[in-house]
Order: sequence, then structure tokens, then C-alpha cells
Amino acid sequence: MATKALFNTVVNWFIRQRIDQIQNFIDHPIETQKGVLFSQLFHAEDTEYGKKYGFNSVSSYQDFKNKVPIVTYEEIEPYIEKARQGQKDITWPGYIKHFAKSSGTTNAKSKFIPISAESLEYCHMKAGKDMVSIYANNHPENQLFNYKNLRLGGSSELYADFNTKFGDLSAILIDNLPFWVEITTTPSKKVSLMGEWESKLKAIISEVKNEDVGSILGVPSWMMVLLQRIINETGIKNISELWPNLEVFFHGGISFKPYRDQYKQIIGKNINYYEIYNASEGFFGIQDRSNSDEMLLMLDYGIFYEFIPMDQFHLSHPKVVSLEDVETGKNYAMVITTNGGLWRYLIGDTVMFTSISPFRIKITGRTKHYINAFGEELMITNVESAITKACEATNASISDFTGAPVFMKENEGGAHEWIFEFCRMPDDIERFIDAFDDHLKAINSDYEAKRYNNMTLKRPIVHIAKPNLFYCWLESKGKLGGQNKVPRLSNDREYIDPLLELNK
Repeated sequence: MATKALFNTVVNWFIRQRIDQIQNFIDHPIETQKGVLFSQLFHAEDTEYGKKYGFNSVSSYQDFKNKVPIVTYEEIEPYIEKARQGQKDITWPGYIKHFAKSSGTTNAKSKFIPISAESLEYCHMKAGKDMVSIYANNHPENQLFNYKNLRLGGSSELYADFNTKFGDLSAILIDNLPFWVEITTTPSKKVSLMGEWESKLKAIISEVKNEDVGSILGVPSWMMVLLQRIINETGIKNISELWPNLEVFFHGGISFKPYRDQYKQIIGKNINYYEIYNASEGFFGIQDRSNSDEMLLMLDYGIFYEFIPMDQFHLSHPKVVSLEDVETGKNYAMVITTNGGLWRYLIGDTVMFTSISPFRIKITGRTKHYINAFGEELMITNVESAITKACEATNASISDFTGAPVFMKENEGGAHEWIFEFCRMPDDIERFIDAFDDHLKAINSDYEAKRYNNMTLKRPIVHIAKPNLFYCWLESKGKLGGQNKVPRLSNDREYIDPLLELNK
């Protein structure tokens, strides 16, 4: 008891200190971001990248924009490969020992995102502590530190290559966690680092069903798989029977909207839900208020943010703004400069600011994952909102979905084609489609205009997926667990056609 009391005292002291620091960057956001930028430039001025782009002569943000190009992964990859092969001082000073292997759902080519010692400690690890600090500060009555935290990562083996290691970000983090985190976490490090997903699930269940879990952390879709397997194996009615002290789910990676109703049922009681915005490239946002769907943009993790308005994104010279000039209610493509050695890197996510005092955001989608085949500019947030309304109208619940355009042929209009996997079927599928379509019209004027009299867009085409269709498709690609997911929207038929074939 004395040890636990001492631990709680230390934790609470840390929480108070960190909340004060967070308040400081909330009060001084622009100054904080300028400090981050010029600190990064100073640290990297003698690297190969820094010398090429004259980091030592950058004296203002405008200088930075003029001298350093915005890049995609393909454009910065030659530098990353040099670092992967053991060369030092390429885009960040010193040697980079870890690389987070990250790929799109169907891309054959993997990305290797550099994880420097600084980004590991002052971004990823710091964010993990902040996630707990913010929650505990909002809920002073919490019992978080009296019970275990259940973490669910991806396929988490680490591999040696050249003089470096690569693997899922979750593997890198688990491999570097301090001992005090390890003793408060389940499953064990050995099980967490298992590679094969099905064997790993069985081992996780074997361990965690005997623990007293107070919090869970993971991607909603894969955590749902784990919790359902636990219920099936133990014969309990809901998770709260097994873990009566469960109080919070920290979730990220995909939108929680389609899963909220399912979690309420599977857990069997009300708990808190806190969203996080993390990626291999960095940790960007944390929900800082209870019962909110916004996240606080974290400004002191060694990441400098820039934003491209989406209406400018496809221009050859789009407008790029820093945090100082963003506006609420606009979709932006996010550009990051990090203490991992990524410089003006186009991460591929789109966000919208809901507040600029403080800077809070929502994730609105991906720069490549949308439907705009007919000028309808359909974003993932539109679709998720419409699905929620359609489910409410028909007593339905959805576990997964994807959508793509059906292109016009001769005198025929186009359409949007959807595959929905229901965990609870609608009372009336036709009413579900109409409610889905009507809500899209109500919230997206471009979609409404294209649907007028069925001239450009016809009524949505909806297919009901076989049970576990999306799981089986990901399994066939060796992409079970972790951050792997089916793209919700696509402007072509790259994803939906193979799924339709599998659904026959």
C-alpha cells in the first residue's frame, strides 16, 4: 500500500506540472510554434538536408517557406534510405536507430518513417503521459493508477536491417517503455511483441481475462474484435462483468462515430471515451475535454505545423499558412516539420479547426480518400454523419464500410456505390438508403446539387457485406491489427472492386 501511495503522489505531482505547461502553450501558441521551428532549424543546420536548403540562413517563417520545399514521402525517401543504411546527419543530427514501418492499406511499398531519439522521447512518449495527465486532470476522482491499462498494438515484431531496427510504431514504443509503465500495463511485453495476429489474440485473451483493467488503448475496430473474442471465450454478457473498474477508452486511428453504439452495448455501462490523433510521423492531438469530439493540437512536441487549404491543394503553387493564419470551418491538408527529421512533409491527413483559442481540431479525412468524381466533394465527415443518422432512423449498427464512384456511361448518370457491413441490420434497408442519401443532401450542398433530379448522381447503390468481409480482406493482405484499415472513401474503384468480388 505504501508503494502504491508513493506512486500516486509522484504521478499527481507530474500531472500538475504538465497541465501548467500545456496551459502555457495554449496561452502562447504562436510563440511556442516559432520556438519549435527555429529550434529544429538550429539542430539540423549541419545535416545534409540542412546544408542543401540553407537552414543556417533562415531568419523568418517566410524564409523557411521560400527555401524549403513541401515534400511527399517519395520525394524525401532517398534521404531516409541513407539514414536507414546507417549514415549519420542526413535529415536529423546523429544516427537514426528506429524506423516505423508504415504503409497504406493496399500499397505494396512500405514507408519507413524515421524515429529519432528526440521524437521518441519528446513527442511519442511525452504524448502518452499527456493523454493520461489530461484525463486525470479532468477526472480527479479517477482510479486509473489502481488498475491495469490494456494496450492493443499491431503486428509488433521488430526487425534488424543494416544498423537500424524497423517495425510498427507500437513495437518501437513498447520496446522502449520505462519499467514503471510496463508493470502497470497488460498484456506483457512478450505477448505485445508477437507478430502473428490470431496467435497474438489468443495469448492476449489468456493474459488479460485474469487482470483488473481500468483503461483500454487502441484502434476502435481492432479493440472491438478483441473484446468480442473475450466475451465469446469467457461466456460473460458484457465487458463490465469481467472488468467492473473499466473507466476509459483512449482511441485513435479511425473515427469512433460508427462504433459508439456498439461499445456502449459490448461494455455494458457508461465509460469515458478520449480520442487521440497519433501516427508514425508524430503525435498531434489529444481530446482535452470530456464528452467532446474535438482534440487540442499539441504544440510543444517538436512538431511545427503548416496547412494547405483544400480548395488550393491541387494547384501547382498552393497557399500555405502557419497556425497564425488558419480559420475555423475550413478543410486543410496538414504539413509537418518534426524532430524526427521530416521537413515540410505532407502527411496526407485533412483537418478542420473548430476553435483557434485554443487551437482545437477534428480529423476530416485524407487528401487521397474522398469522393469528388462529379464535383460533389464528399468528405469522410459527411459520410459518417449520414451513416449515424441512417442508423438512428432504422435501428441499425455498422461495423465497417467503404464507398467509391460509379462513373457515367453515355446517357446514364453516375452514382456512389457502397458496401456496408452491419452488426445490426436496419429495420428497412431501403429506408436506410434514403435516410443516408437525404442527410448527405442536407449537409453537403455540392452533393445535393449533383443529386437534383438524378441528373448527375443517381440514388446510392448499397451492398450488404457478408459477415467479416473487411476482416477477411485485410487478412488476405497480411494487414490485421494495429493501424491497418480499409479506406472509407476512394475517388476510384481500387478498393471497392476487390471487396465486391470477395462478397459474391
